[in-house]
Amino acid sequence: MAVQNVKELTVYKKAYGQAMSFFEISKRFPPEERYALTGQGRRSSRSVCQNLREAWAKRRYEAHFISKLSDCDGENSETDTCWDFARDCGYISSEEHAEMTELNHEVGRMRGSMIKCPDKFLLTPDPRPLTPDPCPLIPVP
Repeated sequence: MAVQNVKELTVYKKAYGQAMSFFEISKRFPPEERYALTGQGRRSSRSVCQNLREAWAKRRYEAHFISKLSDCDGENSETDTCWDFARDCGYISSEEHAEMTELNHEVGRMRGSMIKCPDKFLLTPDPRPLTPDPCPLIPVP
């Protein structure tokens, strides 16, 4: 059965999991990071999911679909940098960092595959013939 909702995609589930992990882990960050690393990491990790949803909504148009996936890539890269800062500032262990960056890179690889093979995800034109009046609410001159 074909995927009907972006939430069914493995890449979305993994990106969502990463965002929730960042949220939970960042609760341990010091208060002075609230408007810096904590806020930025939470925003960027959530934005990966949001951009995947926007790409899904734009899959009728290949260029728009790929553009939103590219935005997603930028946010995912930003989240990866946040994981690096969290480790280097001593807020997470090297083990947590390794686990989270592997998840981040997996999301990136999956998103990259979507860009390389967008046809698997794009909506195809409806093959049904148009009715005589496809837009009955628009008056015909």
